[in-house]
Amino acid sequence: MAVAPSAQPLPLPRSATGASWPVRLVPLLTAHLVVALVALVAIGGATRVMQAGLACPDWPLCYGVLWPGRQWNLQVFLEWFHRLDAFLVGVALLLLFALSLRFRSRFPGWLPWSAGLALALVAVQGGLGALTVLSQLAAPTVTLHLAAGLSLVLLLSAMHQGLERRGIDLPRWWSPLPVLAALLVGGQCLLGAAMASRWAAPLCLEAGEGCHWLLLHRQGAYPAAVTVLLLAAASLALPAGHGRGRVLAFVAAALVVVQVVLGVLTLRLQLAVPAVTIAHQLTAALLVGVLGGLWGLAFPSPSVPDRLEVAHG
Repeated sequence: MAVAPSAQPLPLPRSATGASWPVRLVPLLTAHLVVALVALVAIGGATRVMQAGLACPDWPLCYGVLWPGRQWNLQVFLEWFHRLDAFLVGVALLLLFALSLRFRSRFPGWLPWSAGLALALVAVQGGLGALTVLSQLAAPTVTLHLAAGLSLVLLLSAMHQGLERRGIDLPRWWSPLPVLAALLVGGQCLLGAAMASRWAAPLCLEAGEGCHWLLLHRQGAYPAAVTVLLLAAASLALPAGHGRGRVLAFVAAALVVVQVVLGVLTLRLQLAVPAVTIAHQLTAALLVGVLGGLWGLAFPSPSVPDRLEVAHG
């Protein structure tokens, strides 16, 4: 009597955990990039406040070397670390762009385009950083350098929240609100950069010169602050299931209050306390990031069918 050949075992399907590592890695990468970019803007502000913008007189090296050990001091460290953070951000954005292209079927369609835009922005940011040194801290170049940095904070924060969000879509009336708030806050930040790069505040307080920049910065604070506070109030009208949006909106409102207090303190202390001035700039970067996150919550849903998973009956 013939013995039937034993059935060959079917190959085991790829586990959902092993197949979905890009879906877990990319939001983690965007989260780290948001932190690194906020730090980059804050360190750039500290570099200016500490008058360390030309502590490394050449670019991209510092005194012609990667590690300027003989010239080491606080100012050199700030400029050197600012460049190091920018380099690491560039490498991480290159990785993000590569992952978004390689696994594009597993992500929403906007991700490769957004990652490509972020990569282009960081290239512009690097070029402006070089021009900032080579132009001896020319005010327009410094302002554009900050504009590129804040644009990256806004974009990466929006991408992260867009990837993380789940549930029903936000109502259409919501989408323009965080964008408008971000534009006004960003414009206010650039007014501050234009003022700071010309040392207009100290000149105004000490010699009565350049006060129009200080006046513009103070006047610009009103529409930006009111818009963010109205955004927080409007978040109360969001449907159920949008708790993250409400939390972020009220965090933005709290940051506005902190920012106003720090701005008043900065002037009353006559810019004599660097920690207060740096905290003012850090809060501005955090506010742009939170508004970017609110914008990202209105992105199209990231739910994409996992084509690598095998259904089990």
